[in-house]
Amino acid sequence: MFLSYPLLAALLGMLIAQFVKIPIHFLTSREIKWDLMFSTGGMPSSHTAFVISLTTAIGLTSGFYSNEFAICVVFAAIVMHDATGVRRHAGFHAEILNKLMADFNSLIETLKDPDLKKTESGKKLKELLGHKPAEVFFGAITGIIIAFLTYVFYPFPLH
Repeated sequence: MFLSYPLLAALLGMLIAQFVKIPIHFLTSREIKWDLMFSTGGMPSSHTAFVISLTTAIGLTSGFYSNEFAICVVFAAIVMHDATGVRRHAGFHAEILNKLMADFNSLIETLKDPDLKKTESGKKLKELLGHKPAEVFFGAITGIIIAFLTYVFYPFPLH
């Protein structure tokens, strides 16, 4: 059984966007972080690349006026809105909670009250959850490019 073109384009869009985060981070910080391959947030948005690759592939195969394409556009809009909205704000909340926890632990150490226990687990909340609008935009560009390249080089009949 062959991997369908839209599914292949979507998976490649996500994988390539995740991989590209490593050299982009290296160019900006001179630090190689291989764990970016498996993390959320950052440039470009792999969620956006994933859903836009799928949407573009469906548009190319089913038509840009098809019901399938319309469904993908709505789904993509929700994912992209979520990436810049809810998930990004959850990251802001995590950052504030991490600061509050550090301040609280510092206060406990200062007071040296034996009745109060240190509640920090040692593991901070993940702060990089969502995306800046530019990261989502470049995720969309990545998705479109990957879908078109996959379309051109897809080795099996599309219809």
